[in-house]
Amino acid sequence: MSELNFQGRTVLVIGGSSGIGNGIARAFLRAGALVHVWGTRASAADYTGEAGSELEGLAYEQMDAADSEAIEAYEPPFARLDVLVQSQGIALYGRREFDLAEFRRVLDVNLTSLMACCLRFRPMLAAAQGSVIIVSSSAAFHATVGNPAYNASKAGAAGLTRTLARAWAEEGIRINGIAPGFVATRLTAVTVDNPARRAAALARIPLKRFGTVEEMAGIALFLASPLSGYIVGQTLLADGGMLL
Repeated sequence: MSELNFQGRTVLVIGGSSGIGNGIARAFLRAGALVHVWGTRASAADYTGEAGSELEGLAYEQMDAADSEAIEAYEPPFARLDVLVQSQGIALYGRREFDLAEFRRVLDVNLTSLMACCLRFRPMLAAAQGSVIIVSSSAAFHATVGNPAYNASKAGAAGLTRTLARAWAEEGIRINGIAPGFVATRLTAVTVDNPARRAAALARIPLKRFGTVEEMAGIALFLASPLSGYIVGQTLLADGGMLL
């Protein structure tokens, strides 16, 4: 059997309704897994027609990742959980993150929710000897002018990945992360769709192109598979060489 065959496995992708999270969810679905996703809208139908939001075959539920109490009280419709992917995240542009209330909002979604979800599903992951994959960002390793909350949250995500991995490895839970560079999604549209910003970004990337959702999904499959069985607490940087 292929190490990338997830037949009979159950996967939950937080933020799996769009972007990188949706690409990861669909990759696990193609690999045979039963895949559940959380998104912010009331139903899967509310994403119909949107690029980067393909929910057919995925079990969708609405959840506000910033609502720690709702996560703690959540009763899953699945009896086991093999893989938890945390791809939730927001960024507020126009220097809105310099407002303290907005700063807290971003941290609640991008960082605090990671801990809330890990705590909620820890027993199920331990029982399945499962894995957690935390999607942070290359922003964890460099400054992002104008987005202090996003930057702090992504750096925090990388730190949380290390610390929880060390704490829970003895329970059989492997925790690792992915730090994407520029990938064309709604979150990065402010750069990707702006000719000047796009050119400036590409000039910093040795591969001279943006990454793809499919490439990030491939890393997620690897990190959840036996191929990475001895990797613990690492955040894999996938930025086309940008930070070299």
